[in-house]
Formats: sequence, structure tokens, C-alpha cells
Amino acid sequence: MEKIDEIKAGVAVIILNKKNQVLLQKRADVALWGIPSGHVEIGETVSEAAIREIKEETNLDIRINKLIGVYSDPHSQVFVYPKGKVVHFITTCFLAEVTGGELSCHSDESLEIKFFGHETLPDDLLKMDPRWLKDALAKKDRAFIR
Repeated sequence: MEKIDEIKAGVAVIILNKKNQVLLQKRADVALWGIPSGHVEIGETVSEAAIREIKEETNLDIRINKLIGVYSDPHSQVFVYPKGKVVHFITTCFLAEVTGGELSCHSDESLEIKFFGHETLPDDLLKMDPRWLKDALAKKDRAFIR
């Protein structure tokens, strides 16, 4: 395993539309598709961070409906940034619904934002996202801890 520079609390939010398609963003930093995500800032709860990140990255207002899981496995939760910084994220993943706003890509963090069907996910998807999505679609009552 590579040297890890720091550990951070992360959040990820899965949003499904009426067609059961998942919202993905093409990240500006690595040019890969992924579930909208980010990290918790000092003084924030994980739910506040999730709501803020979605607003910043998609311009949507959301309501969190469910905790999907907490993910900490270094094999999937270590992220290497383009400038070489390596971060191990402990990510809290939520399922949420849109309550307002209009979908737009106005953040310097996103190149594109759109919904994808589960069978037509892009090949250039971040390595941790398939697990989060699979767990969200499992429709279990209890949250996953991975």
C-alpha cells in the first residue's frame, strides 16, 4: 500500500431519479465519473456536509432519506490526487432525494453532471463507487459497514 498522507471524514450521496438512474459527476481533478462526494469541514455534521456538497456540485437541494453505509476499507477508500497527495477517506454514504434546485454544473469541481442507468454506467468510474451503488440498490434496512 502506498504511503497515506492523511485521513479525512468523507461523505457521498446517491441520488436516483424517477427512472431509477443514478446521478454522477465527472470530476474536474481526475476526469473520472463518480457519485457526488466530498469531505466534512470543521464544525459540520456528516449530513450537513452531504447537503452542502450536493448544492455546491449539482445546484440541487436534497433531503437525506437513508444511511447506506460507512466505508473505511483502505483498498477502496484511499484516493490519490493528481498532485500526488494520498488520502484515506472514512466515507459516510447516504441515499437522498431532490427537493429543489435545478441541476447544473457550475462548480469548478465538476466537468459534467448527468444521470446514468445502472446497466450503462461509464467505464471511467471511480473505484469506490460501484460498491456504494450496489449497497444502495440492495434495499437493506440496516446500513453497511465496510
